[in-house]
Amino acid sequence: MTRTHRKGWRGVLAVVLILSVSAWGAESSQTLIPVPNGPAAPDFILLDVDGKQHRLADYRGKVVAINFWATWCPPCLREMPSMQRLWDQLKNEDFVILAIDVGEDDETVFRFTIALDTPLEFPLLLDREGKIIAQWPVLGLPTTFIIDKQGRVAYRAVGGREWDHPDFSSVIKALIDD
Repeated sequence: MTRTHRKGWRGVLAVVLILSVSAWGAESSQTLIPVPNGPAAPDFILLDVDGKQHRLADYRGKVVAINFWATWCPPCLREMPSMQRLWDQLKNEDFVILAIDVGEDDETVFRFTIALDTPLEFPLLLDREGKIIAQWPVLGLPTTFIIDKQGRVAYRAVGGREWDHPDFSSVIKALIDD
């Protein structure tokens, strides 16, 4: 991705980010939007911050939360501790969180993680070129998709959430138990 293309891409996300910031405060209930007809989730292969390869298809049989985020996105930063709390609640279940950082390098993501008060234990994947986000219907950052055990997109959420809220964990638990 060229520098000019990357800046244009960030500009579009920044506009949607403003909408996400507004929605964060305005949303009184913690909601996940069901995705009609559960399309197959686009497969991908990405490296995490430790250099380990992750392929979405390898997680078939588990419920997967795929979160697209960036270090420059305020709602993304706010929701990360709650994602860790959700991970702590469900990490021994058939569940995984894959947080995909979009368009940033390893060093930027590393600096972000060491600055957090809450250490993140779930995989942080790197979509440095923005190739994976282009395959998904992402409307802004953060956007999260919940993938069922069969690899279908079951739910989506645009904007920040408190991921350890009981409404989310109960929906995810129901998918795990299905």
